[in-house]
Amino acid sequence: MGENIRLTASDGFVCDAYVARPAGVPKGGIVVVQEIFGVNPHIRSVADRYAAEGYLAVAPALFDRAEPGFQSGYQPEDMPRAYAMIGKVSSGPALLDIAAAIAFAAEAGKVGVVGFCWGGTLAWTAAAKLPGLSAAVGYYGGNILDLTDLQPQCPVMLHFGALDDHIPVDKVRAFAAARPELPIYIYDAGHGFNCDARGSYDATSAKLAQERTSAHFAKHLA
Repeated sequence: MGENIRLTASDGFVCDAYVARPAGVPKGGIVVVQEIFGVNPHIRSVADRYAAEGYLAVAPALFDRAEPGFQSGYQPEDMPRAYAMIGKVSSGPALLDIAAAIAFAAEAGKVGVVGFCWGGTLAWTAAAKLPGLSAAVGYYGGNILDLTDLQPQCPVMLHFGALDDHIPVDKVRAFAAARPELPIYIYDAGHGFNCDARGSYDATSAKLAQERTSAHFAKHLA
């Protein structure tokens, strides 16, 4: 269903991106923001899912600035290399590439962004800092809880896991209490619960979160 394209950011950097197109006229655009594992088969499958829902979906390869083509799996031996990539690409340049993806997706109409883990935090940041977004969703973005001063410029939905070893659930609940205007959902699941390639995958939580996310986009991208 998908194809690879090249996106040019405002600073002139060119990165790869995976694009999945719907069968008919798109009803909007979705930017899919990767985890620390790159635009791997899971992230491409997320883009494919949104294309199946009728959206033009694009997933920019945010690690291209450090290591073009980087992607990895979720096995223990994959983790050190994936975690090392975080120190090589800061959020500023990543946001430039996300902005290029937003501009591309805008050919389909209103644009939403959805991100996972590192990408969840970037989706939250993009909602506050980047123009052209009509909706945003973040899944288990731990650093969101340290970016409490950001004020999203579009409707945002957030998903977290109560059993997440990386994000203290008490901190999530405190954040939710402080931001009652945001729909923030906590699932009986761990980190990465949406990813069916991970041991922490929780099908029930993933299905419910997807239903909520799809409804959020259907409402705000119409």
